[in-house]
Amino acid sequence: MVMNRVKTGIEGLDELIQGGIPEGSCVLVSGGSGTGKTIFSMQFIYNGAAMYNEPGVYVSIETNLKNIIWNMENFNWDIRDLQEKNLMKIYRLNIGYAKTREEVQQRVDEELNTISQLVKNMNAKRLVIDSVTAFGIWFENPALVRSLLFEFADRLKNLGCTTLLTTETKGGRREFSAFGVEEFVSDGVIALYFTPPHR
Repeated sequence: MVMNRVKTGIEGLDELIQGGIPEGSCVLVSGGSGTGKTIFSMQFIYNGAAMYNEPGVYVSIETNLKNIIWNMENFNWDIRDLQEKNLMKIYRLNIGYAKTREEVQQRVDEELNTISQLVKNMNAKRLVIDSVTAFGIWFENPALVRSLLFEFADRLKNLGCTTLLTTETKGGRREFSAFGVEEFVSDGVIALYFTPPHR
């Protein structure tokens, strides 16, 4: 059986991963600060829309939407045209701070329903969640964070998109996640490293 693969359009990467990311999979993009996780995931969404006519949703958990758009436009990416053609959507996740499991579940369910509706409205093929590390800031209970990530990834799988989750590490070559669980809820890991002066 031949596995369908989704091309990232990122120079050199598709050749390294047998033509692209397995269609419908959830892949973790991990690395320390400054390794290019956000640019990588932005490019995945942009290239999908601009090069392959595949609609995509970029969900930011931490970054202001204006900063995301500004960053994309700095690469001379014509995202406004793609947004008008319903090939790209940028959405800011808004969960806020919660202590109890019930509060967490309610807010995550609401946001996942919104993301699901965006995906359906666009018939999106690609999805980025940048970054799941922010869950640790909002929810003080580590066990709750791990449980939430499992449920979150499971719900994302049901959307049928090829999904990238980003997570920030301390930068070590043997570190793949912030909470020690992200790599286990994903189908694969792309680890980015920074060795001055190269990424």
